[in-house]
Amino acid sequence: MMKQALLGEFLHEAENTRNLLKAIPDNALPYRPQPHLWSVAELASHIAEVYNWYEVTFNQDALDMSEYKYDKGDISKAENILAKFEENVQNAKSAIEKSDENAYMNEWKMTMGGSEPIFPPMPKVQVIRGFLYNHLYHHRGELVSHLRATGNKVPSLYGPNYEESQMTTP
Repeated sequence: MMKQALLGEFLHEAENTRNLLKAIPDNALPYRPQPHLWSVAELASHIAEVYNWYEVTFNQDALDMSEYKYDKGDISKAENILAKFEENVQNAKSAIEKSDENAYMNEWKMTMGGSEPIFPPMPKVQVIRGFLYNHLYHHRGELVSHLRATGNKVPSLYGPNYEESQMTTP
């Protein structure tokens, strides 16, 4: 039952993420609001990459970050980031589908080189909700802000966006 709820939310939100990534024009990719913040390209790439964490989170009880290989691919074009997203989201969907709901309360931990956990171990479902789902929503909000700052339109994610809410119907 919990797996079906997580899968349903995943599918709905993956479509929102897809629509947001599709809204990125190539000329916005280098924009960064401040020198220490990610550019649109880096942020969009990170969003696409988070979907690559689903397999290890749903189907293992630990992640050693020293063994993780981050492959952002070619982020010079928005279509490349979208392609990486599509690849990762399909793998993430498969990870959820094959996961064992009975293991969702297992203790999950992240280490660096087999050392002590980076943060206190917690139930796997807490990691799924926090580090996968909520993490994505947070970065999507940042991406919306970045795109708006570059004068670009953003899609509606949860009902009409500002521009749509200002439209009057005759």
